[in-house]
Amino acid sequence: MHCDWQNSFFRGVALDAWRQITTDEMTGREAEFLERTLMLSASARVLDVPCGNGRHSVFLAKRGYAMTGIDQSEDFIEEARRTMPNSIRWVRGDMRSLSWTSEFDAAFCWGNSFCYLNRDEARDFLRAIARSLKPGALFVVDTGMAAESILPSLVRNRWFRVGDILMLSENRYDPIESRLDIEYTFVRGGQTDSRPTSSYVFTSGELRRMHEDAGLSPVDMFGSIDSAKYEIGSPRLILVSQVRLQDT
Repeated sequence: MHCDWQNSFFRGVALDAWRQITTDEMTGREAEFLERTLMLSASARVLDVPCGNGRHSVFLAKRGYAMTGIDQSEDFIEEARRTMPNSIRWVRGDMRSLSWTSEFDAAFCWGNSFCYLNRDEARDFLRAIARSLKPGALFVVDTGMAAESILPSLVRNRWFRVGDILMLSENRYDPIESRLDIEYTFVRGGQTDSRPTSSYVFTSGELRRMHEDAGLSPVDMFGSIDSAKYEIGSPRLILVSQVRLQDT
């Protein structure tokens, strides 16, 4: 599996499908969870990484927060800039290359993007997040690829429909690499387009240790945006951590 599959995946029909999956109602509920869980104060500076088309950043900016969104998809960033060009700092860039230091009051990594990174990249990303945040700031990472979530119910093939798009996911789990390779096929208007993806599967305990090693102390684990307790079979893992305060 090519390590940079994201460069060609997030365009065209794949983005059209994603736009239909992520409804305004879903975005609002997720953003309200983030606002509550990150305990955002008025005018807080918040990093959304990667931001996709900026749906959470736009919602939170309208609540008065100073948002920065970074994503490597040119299509997504251009869409985000068209949606709210002036009130949000949009950056086209790689989540593996964050250059800020003590700039943000909070940050979040929503969706499965964290698990696109291999273990070394994930550790580097968490260290960069810890460096980008102010001491004591909160960070939320959300993923459906935690081992306790994805492996108990993993099926080989799955068909589903999103609006006018028919999608097939073909799942292959590599137990040596702890990696899930998924081939997505999109069918729309008689046209077929297949694209590969790859996600690394981490246990919840491994994720907690990686956060600790990066200077982020885990404070909560949820299995949903309703703040349900995380357990085996939960559809997603939402891990909340806090940048450790400097020793005095």
